[in-house]
Order: sequence, then C-alpha cells, then structure tokens
Amino acid sequence: MATTNAGNISKGIYLIFKGIPQLVTKTEFMSPGKGSAIMRVRFKNPHTGSAQDFTYKTNEQVEVADVEKKEMQFLYRDGDEVTFMDQRTYEQATIPFSLIEDQFGYLTPELKVTILFYEEKAIGASLPAHVTMRVTEAFDAVAGNRVNAPKKPVTVETGIEVQVPLFIKTGDLIVIDTTTGDYLQRVTE
Repeated sequence: MATTNAGNISKGIYLIFKGIPQLVTKTEFMSPGKGSAIMRVRFKNPHTGSAQDFTYKTNEQVEVADVEKKEMQFLYRDGDEVTFMDQRTYEQATIPFSLIEDQFGYLTPELKVTILFYEEKAIGASLPAHVTMRVTEAFDAVAGNRVNAPKKPVTVETGIEVQVPLFIKTGDLIVIDTTTGDYLQRVTE
C-alpha cells in the first residue's frame, strides 16, 4: 500500500487508521509558533459511521488505503443498509445507511453512483456532483416578494426540501448540487 506525508492528507481520501480504511471528512493544518506543524484529521468509520479525530505531525508517514471504484446503480434501502447493483455483472453490494445518510435524499431509482471497495468489500459511495429531480410540491410566489433574488422552499420527488427561485412550479425538473443541496438550474423537457 502507498504512504504519504500527513501534511498531504486531504478531505475525501481513505487512510488506514487502527487497521481499518477510514474516510477523511475534515482536515485542519496548524503551524504553532514553536514546534512542528500538525494536521488534525476527522475520520468516518465505514463500518459504524462513527467519527473520530486524530492529530498527526505533518512529517509522519500515513498509509493510504487502496480503494477500488465501481459504477453501480441505486436499487433500494432496506433498514440500515442501502443496496446497489453493477449493471454489467448484476452483482449487488450493500453499504450501511449511516455512510450516506446525509446524501440519501438525492438517490433516485436507477441513479448511477460510484461505490468504493476495499479488499472486495463495499465501504462507501460517491454520488454524482449534480442530480436532476422533479418538483412535487411548490407554493406560488407571494406578490411583492421580489427583492434580492428571493427563494422559496419546494419539495422534490424523494421528499427533500430545496430552496429555489420563485418561478419554479410543481412538475418542473431542477438540477441540485449533491454536496451543498443548492438549486443550480431548471431543465426544460
């Protein structure tokens, strides 16, 4: 397995921590006046979904997990697990719901997602940067509420709420950023 300096750790990579590949969800570089610089890292355990912080000296060597990526299609959620399928081989993989709980509202039937494997076991998922969803509930804009690019909440097909411009109506297709949850644009059919 590859190693890197702790000073090169970035959000989104997997490191071997306590013998388990763990996702780096946050990094903070600190250089105190005295002593060597440090890198604070927040890990997310792919098996339990729990978070843990750890501090490295920036010149320490850390082990990078050899993670394989495979494009798979979202199938369904069953309790605490989410199931995906490889469209070529029809193999299925499940990951704990806790790993994608904050992005689950963007999963629509047949959405293609990148599933991450470590030693042939699914350990995470990476959603596309943007998804297109249909608005299922939108209230009409209030007359006079037009100052400073106002927004209104709408509900999309998966049940999540998104802030959109006032001209969006029920039935419109909109593009949403999966990392921020922001409205990006309306799609014409």
